[in-house]
Amino acid sequence: MRPALHFAHANSYPAGCYRKLLSRLDDAFDVHAIERIGHDPRYPVSDNWPHLVDEMEQAIAAVGRPVIGVGHSLGGALTVMVALRRSDLFRGLVILDSPLMSPWRSRGLWAAKRLGRIEAITPAGVTLRRRDAFESTDAMQAYFAAKRPFSRFDPDVLADYARLGSEPGDGGVRLAFRPEIEYRVYCTLPHVWSRLARPLAMPAVYVVGQQTDVIKPADLRFIRRRLGMQVEPAPGSHLFPLEYPLATADLVTRLAAGW
Repeated sequence: MRPALHFAHANSYPAGCYRKLLSRLDDAFDVHAIERIGHDPRYPVSDNWPHLVDEMEQAIAAVGRPVIGVGHSLGGALTVMVALRRSDLFRGLVILDSPLMSPWRSRGLWAAKRLGRIEAITPAGVTLRRRDAFESTDAMQAYFAAKRPFSRFDPDVLADYARLGSEPGDGGVRLAFRPEIEYRVYCTLPHVWSRLARPLAMPAVYVVGQQTDVIKPADLRFIRRRLGMQVEPAPGSHLFPLEYPLATADLVTRLAAGW
């Protein structure tokens, strides 16, 4: 029997956008994923994401056996939060450039929330200005192909973003991951990592994009020292799993070997 693997996506990118990566992983693992985190009204988005952690825990527990937890950005942070309270659900973790923030960055995040400045230090403000309606999936793909960060995506991933990351809208298609949910996720980024952190009780690797603009050296020190995670670099930006899906899948497979 293939090992079970649960994958959790980044904010605004439904699991279907990772089709190329997940198809490669499916060669070695029994892959499971939530299609759109944060869209189930039973698990609303709130400060520090407690209900999203519940959503993730329920999905992983439903697999019925311990999983290799893999998550990108939002999904990786949620996976670590679940692992800190339910180590029995996991064989190991591979976390991909996720916002596990050092104490000083967490304090800054807390202050930004209280002062109404969260849009200035996260992509939240950009989210609500992003175009949401398109005549067709082809039009959506062409529009995003000319814009960063989408212009750096693997071509198949960009096509999947248009095809699998959209849903029917008025006279065309719209983004399947709703901008208002994406906005709330950014505005409620966890600032409680100092309180939560302790050495993880399973093998755990943190993969950081070599050109990331999300993770800082202080965060990596925190990840190593407080969570006990091994840190591995990968080519690409914060969105490297969407830029290099096959290389990312092969890296996950290598890191999880023997778990």
